[in-house]
Amino acid sequence: MNREGLINASVYLALPVLALAALALDEPFTITLATRAAILALAAVGLNLALGLGGLVSLGHAVFFGLGGYAMGILASHAQSYAPLYDGWFVVEGTKSMPVIWLVAVLSSALAALIIGLLSLRTSGVYFIMITLAFGQMFYYFSISWPAYGGEDGLSIYVRNSFPGLNTLDPIQFFALVFALLSLVLWGMGRIARAPFGLALSAARQNAARVETVGLEPFRLRLVAFVISGAVTGLAGALFADLNRFVSPTMFSWQMSGEFIVFVVLGGIGRLFGPVAGACLFVLLEHTLSGVSEFWLVYVGAILLLVVLFARGGLIGSLAGREVADD
Repeated sequence: MNREGLINASVYLALPVLALAALALDEPFTITLATRAAILALAAVGLNLALGLGGLVSLGHAVFFGLGGYAMGILASHAQSYAPLYDGWFVVEGTKSMPVIWLVAVLSSALAALIIGLLSLRTSGVYFIMITLAFGQMFYYFSISWPAYGGEDGLSIYVRNSFPGLNTLDPIQFFALVFALLSLVLWGMGRIARAPFGLALSAARQNAARVETVGLEPFRLRLVAFVISGAVTGLAGALFADLNRFVSPTMFSWQMSGEFIVFVVLGGIGRLFGPVAGACLFVLLEHTLSGVSEFWLVYVGAILLLVVLFARGGLIGSLAGREVADD
């Protein structure tokens, strides 16, 4: 195993080691902190497919994160109130089953990504960034004006949803569930990156004209990547809402989209474990610096500036001693 492989293994194992150590020391809050880092890492891994392989700088990925969260919130709220959702055409029963909620979150986020991608991917550069930002703001203000599900105040869920065979209220069991999903998605993203699709997507990022000359359509490649990316981010949104047992319009905010980009940049754009490293570093800085100063994001901004200027390979690239080849 080379140096970068050892770093990747260390990043991957850091969260479960931290969670098990916290369990031994009877510190459930630390387990919850590790769970939060794993969920945010999952969202960033989803974005990394579009940003790292596809070169798509999306400021609207919070749309999918928020849709996943509201899919959980709406279904769980109807289950806890025993009142089905009726829209005039059909009746939707609420549920507290995590697999069902995840399926709804993934499908709704993928559908939204397909629609947004069909419109926004016809542009590029700053225009693509602004269109995705516009979609994010549309969903944000729609959720604020949706009083049936809390509006600006958000929606609280009193009991965490269930998963067969697990007590999801136990912090270590919920962490294990989240970490298993993160591992599965990382494995899938690794396969995608090495597959012909991933190689073609990377080639389209570097030179779209050459990809067209061999009979491939960059638009289709980017659209498929955008849909997969949105689906994964939607799954992370459902888990995040379940962790907090609360969903609010802030999940749709452009600041949340910006945080996802920060995770990817901090860890290393285009690197499989980069988003995991970036999310863990961000959560660590948030936990340690927020107690020192309410302006803790200033320090995060300074670190991000140093990474952009002097470590384009991100945290993993700097430790491995090399950048990705096409940076």
